[in-house]
Amino acid sequence: MASSGTWKGLTLVAAITVTVLASTGVWNPFPQVWDWISTSGPVAPGTQWQQRLGGTPQSVSVAGDAVVVEYRTSVEAYNLTTAVKLWSTDADWAALAGQGADAVVVTGRLLTKGYQVLDPRSGTVRRADTEASAVWTYQNGIVDLHCAGGNQCRLTAWDPRAGTQLWSVETGGIGFVLHAANPDLPDARRLGSGDVDDDAAGPAVMPGLIGLPDNGRVRVIDTANGHLVQTVQTGPDQRVAVVGGRLLTITGTAKDGTCYYGVVATTPPGNRTVWKRDGLNLRTAESDCKQDRDPAGGYDVLLGVDPYGRQELISGSDGRILWYGDKTSEVLAVDDRYAVIRAGDTIRGWSFGKGKVAWRQNGPAKAGAAITPYAVIVVSPGRVTALAPANGAIRADVRTDAKVFTAAPGGLILVSGRDMAYLPYR
Repeated sequence: MASSGTWKGLTLVAAITVTVLASTGVWNPFPQVWDWISTSGPVAPGTQWQQRLGGTPQSVSVAGDAVVVEYRTSVEAYNLTTAVKLWSTDADWAALAGQGADAVVVTGRLLTKGYQVLDPRSGTVRRADTEASAVWTYQNGIVDLHCAGGNQCRLTAWDPRAGTQLWSVETGGIGFVLHAANPDLPDARRLGSGDVDDDAAGPAVMPGLIGLPDNGRVRVIDTANGHLVQTVQTGPDQRVAVVGGRLLTITGTAKDGTCYYGVVATTPPGNRTVWKRDGLNLRTAESDCKQDRDPAGGYDVLLGVDPYGRQELISGSDGRILWYGDKTSEVLAVDDRYAVIRAGDTIRGWSFGKGKVAWRQNGPAKAGAAITPYAVIVVSPGRVTALAPANGAIRADVRTDAKVFTAAPGGLILVSGRDMAYLPYR
């Protein structure tokens, strides 16, 4: 019978042998062992397919019949129906532009100027740029920023699929570097849920006006024809945002131990006042008057709090109150068509077009929500429900701890760890 010392010696020899074989490429059992250890069960019941990924994704989007997965240093695509891998390429960031079958994938490298526009089905390069420092992606355009010198910056819009130039405008100097994909602009800060990816709704339509931040100033660009229409200097107690085709100047004045807010909405370039409100808190500050955040809301709708602590939804374009709640109501998500509102154990879908409740659902107190063109996603611990935005009809309802990365026309893309799955709607 072998002694314990003999067994220890044999174990050491075996470990050294396996290590040598693995390092020389002859035989490496470690990836298979790790896959066996980390193998998980189904992401959710009723999925059409489940795919093991090569890492934890940063984002997942659907472009036609391709599922585009972004990692920290690479991008790859899978077929939406079969989960067959279509292509892979090295990149530090990726974003979707266009819509449906005409969508494209925009990729680039950090700390490197330029970007590439890829076909989502084949990964082939449709257009390449070597000088842009930043790029923004929309349903109807790709907008990039070139800065050749300190005072020589130019903003250019392109058709996503055709690659033709739509317009180009000189913006003057930009005081700090905007880089990579979709750097933050002074607009409405979208509401959502941590269990649903921020880009689950896909790219938005390019707004009529966009603002470029520039060290305390905002340069306002008219995207209909590519004109610089106004440059605004913000005061120490002000924050500027471009929402609903209006320039919002939000003022927070500290006085009597509290903060007094006021909002003035003007239309560039003439600065004509379209609407104004005193006492309207757009949640641009945490606890004092230092405004360090964009106003809350989504797209052209703003979420405000009146002096009595009641939430309200306001049209950024004309200041109309689209919904006014009581002290028990909380807005969970909003876009230009609908809002999801929780009161107690009831979640309601509010239609702006009809001016009334479109549907009701029971929901736990900790439920979150997100609105996409194809589904309202309600998430609670251990559960994901997808509802038709117009009437609340259940499109999917499963028990899962996965995160919703995308709501596609035909279903949801769920990710749990390194497992990605496609859950078709009912």
